[in-house]
Amino acid sequence: MSDVDLRAVQADVARLHAELVRYNLVVWTSGNVSARVPGQDLMVIKPSGLDYDELTAERMIVCDLDGKVVQGELSPSSDTAAHAYVYRHMPAVAGIVHTHSTYACAWAARGEPIPCVLTAMADEFGGPIPVGPFALIGGDDIGAGIVATLTDHRSPAVLMRNHGVFTVGASARAAVKAAVMCEDVARSVHLARQQGEPVPLPLDDIDRLYARYQNVYGQR
Repeated sequence: MSDVDLRAVQADVARLHAELVRYNLVVWTSGNVSARVPGQDLMVIKPSGLDYDELTAERMIVCDLDGKVVQGELSPSSDTAAHAYVYRHMPAVAGIVHTHSTYACAWAARGEPIPCVLTAMADEFGGPIPVGPFALIGGDDIGAGIVATLTDHRSPAVLMRNHGVFTVGASARAAVKAAVMCEDVARSVHLARQQGEPVPLPLDDIDRLYARYQNVYGQR
């Protein structure tokens, strides 16, 4: 990959952070987006502790898949090791997002999966949004929990217990979309439960909805 291509990935990652702010998924400097660099054992991730309006392409950090900084003068996100672990163990993943979005975090605080009671959930997640184990920030433990929970699961989102949301995708944009949708359904299902017990979708209907959305919906 040329320097021009690498800068394009950095620009894309920088731009996508604005979507986290736009959809109210983060506060202050929390949360992050990363992207795998195509054709190389590298990833691009945001620096730690910078305000979102300071996130330019030039400030995005390039790391190897062990989390070591390859390019950039700032310290990378405190979640770098977790992202790197996922990229090493899930080759199909090309983008990762982490948020502390309000309603999804409320489910994570209870250690409770979000049940699949909406067609939008069946479409995007193919079933309930699962809960991953509690793990401390800074090492491989969060990444290992993400991989263990999402391997062989259709959901691109996991609620890490007592922490927040991690989403994965075939691109960084897809991972951002999953984070947006995760918060949206977390809010809807929470509100539904204030009025009674939500009605679960039958498994056969979940399968049909998921297949249609993944293979037919939108422009092909």
